[in-house]
Amino acid sequence: MTDAPVQGMVEAGFEPVADSFVRGLEKGELGAAVSAYVDGRKVVDLWGGWADGARTRRWRRDTIACTYSAVKGMTATCAHHLVDLGRLDVDEPVATYWPEFGQAGKENLTMRMGLTHQAGVLRATVPFPPAKRWDWDAVTDALARSSPAWEPGTRHEYHGGSFGYLVGGVVHRIDGRSLGTYFREEIAEPLGADYLIDFGPEHDHRCAEMTGPADMVGGANTREWRAAGDGAATAFGTADGLARVYAALARGGELDGVRLLRPETIGAAIQEQPLVRRDGVAGDFSLGYQLLSKIYPALPVGTFGHTGLGGAIGLADPATRLGFGYVMNQMGSNGAAHLLGAIYRSLAA
Repeated sequence: MTDAPVQGMVEAGFEPVADSFVRGLEKGELGAAVSAYVDGRKVVDLWGGWADGARTRRWRRDTIACTYSAVKGMTATCAHHLVDLGRLDVDEPVATYWPEFGQAGKENLTMRMGLTHQAGVLRATVPFPPAKRWDWDAVTDALARSSPAWEPGTRHEYHGGSFGYLVGGVVHRIDGRSLGTYFREEIAEPLGADYLIDFGPEHDHRCAEMTGPADMVGGANTREWRAAGDGAATAFGTADGLARVYAALARGGELDGVRLLRPETIGAAIQEQPLVRRDGVAGDFSLGYQLLSKIYPALPVGTFGHTGLGGAIGLADPATRLGFGYVMNQMGSNGAAHLLGAIYRSLAA
């Protein structure tokens, strides 16, 4: 039994999820949290273990962990929120909204290409000072002036570091607010979702210490990382924060009386795109979301969301109206797979 006991709740019938979560901690998970909603009703909300490698801080209900690329789903949701409002057309050139971007071979690059990792702007080809690595204006200016690695729209390759700047840059140009502020004010706060694309030192005490190989942890334990708001890797949140956003998306865009997106907007957003990777394999993305049933065949067809380096994940399954979130602080976890298995067994029972 872990010496930092599990806390939280599971609804009757979902006890196998609690059993799976406890086993994960017993088998070496440092600290973690899991949350699940079915048709807008919270059925799982558990947390436990340690928030730091030295095991001096227990994981609490409000502990937030870095979710790495799982934030890309939140960034995409901001773009679709603007689509829903009629302020963004994904088939318009990015330059329609961000004029400086329309140069160096990117004049006809559309937001659809950006959302589906077809832009060819994997990184800035225009140099900028290393000290400006996390400076939003410096990075987006460099990307706007950069040349794509291929003709946009002709190839699909994961834009791991630049996705948030490309999509978030359009959000910022259309709305005027930063990506992090837009997400907080238009999505997180209305839904009551504890998830932060960027934040100040007032939340540092809640942060789990990310542990594991240095090349995986990156700068996640630094103030610069937490303030960056890159929309691609640097966000922090609770499992429940992720789950609440996807709980809304799983049931047609509404949760607890808050309308996030219209059903038709979600339907268009999660349509599989005709993508071909550099190695000739078909891609597995809709408009910014991973089609998770193509990556994990055990998941029902139509399940979408986004994974994060190390093990974090948020997803929506419209068939069962499931919204799910999992976060942890020990890189390399596979805990979400076992928990999802337990959830689906509970649903089937």
